[in-house]
Amino acid sequence: MKRFARLFTAVDQTTKTTRKVEALTSYFQEAPDEDRLWTVALFTGRRPKRSVNTTLLREWAAERAGITLWLFEEAYPIVGDLAETIALVLPEAEEDEDQSLSYWISYVKQLSGLEEAERKAAVLEAWNRLAATERFLFNKLITGGFRIGVSAKLVTRALARATEQDEAEVTHKLMGDWTPETVTFESLVLADDPTSDLSKPYPFYLAYQLDDLDDLGAPEDWKAERKWDGIRGQFILREGQHHLWSRGEDLMTDRFPELARLVDFLPDGTVMDGEVLAWRDEAPLSFNDLQKRIGRKTVPKRLLAEAPVILKAYDLLEWRREDIRQTPFAERRVILTDLVGGLPGDAPIRLSEDVPFDSWEGLAEERERSRDLGAEGLMLKRAGSPYLSGRKKGDWWKWKVDPLTVDAVMIYAQQGHGRRANLFTDFTFAVWSGNDLVPFTKAYSGLTDVEFRKITAWVRKNTLQRFGPVRQVTPEHVFEIAFEGIQSSSRHKSGIALRFPRMSRWRHDKPIQEANTLTDLHEMLEIYG
Repeated sequence: MKRFARLFTAVDQTTKTTRKVEALTSYFQEAPDEDRLWTVALFTGRRPKRSVNTTLLREWAAERAGITLWLFEEAYPIVGDLAETIALVLPEAEEDEDQSLSYWISYVKQLSGLEEAERKAAVLEAWNRLAATERFLFNKLITGGFRIGVSAKLVTRALARATEQDEAEVTHKLMGDWTPETVTFESLVLADDPTSDLSKPYPFYLAYQLDDLDDLGAPEDWKAERKWDGIRGQFILREGQHHLWSRGEDLMTDRFPELARLVDFLPDGTVMDGEVLAWRDEAPLSFNDLQKRIGRKTVPKRLLAEAPVILKAYDLLEWRREDIRQTPFAERRVILTDLVGGLPGDAPIRLSEDVPFDSWEGLAEERERSRDLGAEGLMLKRAGSPYLSGRKKGDWWKWKVDPLTVDAVMIYAQQGHGRRANLFTDFTFAVWSGNDLVPFTKAYSGLTDVEFRKITAWVRKNTLQRFGPVRQVTPEHVFEIAFEGIQSSSRHKSGIALRFPRMSRWRHDKPIQEANTLTDLHEMLEIYG
């Protein structure tokens, strides 16, 4: 655990990518296999489930620290992180030992099977055996909230260097539905056959946001298609079994049973990249319709009828058991077009058709039509590009339409977490309904650090009431809220929910009386919902 704590400290105290990779590489070269496996799992989101209720943890920590619970609760929002708050208030450990990371993870997993008194005793014992940083990491493992400022890409790069393998090959090996309980470090990383799991997807190729068409060169070198607002996924058919993976490596096969019919239409050894869309009458339904099915393990017949889905196919990555990702995009598209075009109309798949254009001006006009067609904008792909892994700049770009915006009044504020724990960064916004301000959305991104510091100073001086960590403030400031979509919602008093809201401007020039109204939002809902 001390080795893992040193790794955490090294990557947490630097923003330089090279230093993070160096620290990870050194760790992967020195740590035992079981710890290496768990480290890869933790850094790629495969963390243990919560084993102790956070309310109990707060009570136990306050008791062990010899402070009142209310004092602990006052400190918690200031620190901004429960695991760190506990580690800070506890007295120094009375013992000093160094068990492995895998030992402590096993310790954490066993807690959930104990009675409350036994769990408390076990947690107190652990706190008494761990130094401050190790105790912080232990707390993160208990709460199931282990996150660290290292991307999976950096972990993969370091692991490739430490094991002297190609980075793309290691990336592929780490894809799929594995846990440290189902694999070993040897079988996952060091084994020669990365395709032993037939359900394993390829790493997704991700596009950058396009800001300037002048960077692209000649229009004839490019292909364009619509950017659809659904769930990005890979459909895999190998040896008669199909699998559907999200971009976040979430296995979604059972959530969209309609796509099982593709097994009857596609040849074995087919892997396609596309977008799962709610679809009816040859047109996409709103993301809100699709969202009703997200997170469900089983889908009732009612939802299957209300929001049937199709796969909008973008690309072909594997064809008749052959990896064709290095084949130029234009050639992959020819195969994909012939494949999808030859299927019957009732097959749950559609081609994401090319958007023809002769000039960048003509393509800009096509982009403006996107919302009318239920799309977010355009995707631009260089005709000769291979299918790479991760976010690579140069060959694939997303050119989204400008976001929708409304002007809203800030009425509540809450402190952030991590490095922004001492700043108010999470805000609730309202619009007018007659003479009343009705809350309709929250937003926490879009401002600069300087602006966050200014609004924090203002919040501290203009708090009307406190509700736990939330402060009601004087309605005085107007912010322009940008968002990608709008939909009706029975969960919100306003009847409205926004997709990806964020603060795009602090409207110092606008009095609160000129903020938008709930009627304005409902009119937008009729147009864009």
